[in-house]
Amino acid sequence: MKNGFVKSSLHFFPLIIRSMYVLAGALLVLAAVVPAPLQEQANPAVTPNPAKSAWFLLWIQELVSWSRFMIYPVMVLACLFLLLPWIPASGHIHRASWFPHEQRTVSALTMLCSLFIVALTVVAMFFRGTNWSLAF
Repeated sequence: MKNGFVKSSLHFFPLIIRSMYVLAGALLVLAAVVPAPLQEQANPAVTPNPAKSAWFLLWIQELVSWSRFMIYPVMVLACLFLLLPWIPASGHIHRASWFPHEQRTVSALTMLCSLFIVALTVVAMFFRGTNWSLAF
C-alpha cells in the first residue's frame, strides 16, 4: 500500500462496467415504461388535482404530504450520505467486494434508504388519487 491507498485489481473494473450497463438499461426501460405525470399545458385558472412532481421527486412529495417537517429528515439523510466517505471504517479493506462485512452497517443503511425511497415513489405514483388521498 502506498499512502494508505489499496491497490486496484483489473478484475474489478469489468464488474463495475457491467453493473453500470445494467443500471443504465434498467433506467432506460423504466423511462420508457413509466410515464412522467405530465399533463396538458398549464392553465392558471385550473389547478390539477393532485398536482404531482416528476417521478424522481415523488418520494419527497409523499413525505411532505405527511407533514411539512418531513423535509428535515431528507436533508439530514442527504448530509449523512455526503459524509459517508469520511466515516471511519472498522478495518482496512484489502479487496473490493459487494457488501463487505467491515461495512455492514453502511450497506444496510444504504439498502434500507433505497428501498424506502422506492416504496414511497410507488405509493405516490400509483396509489394517490384526488386530494392526495390513498386510492387502491
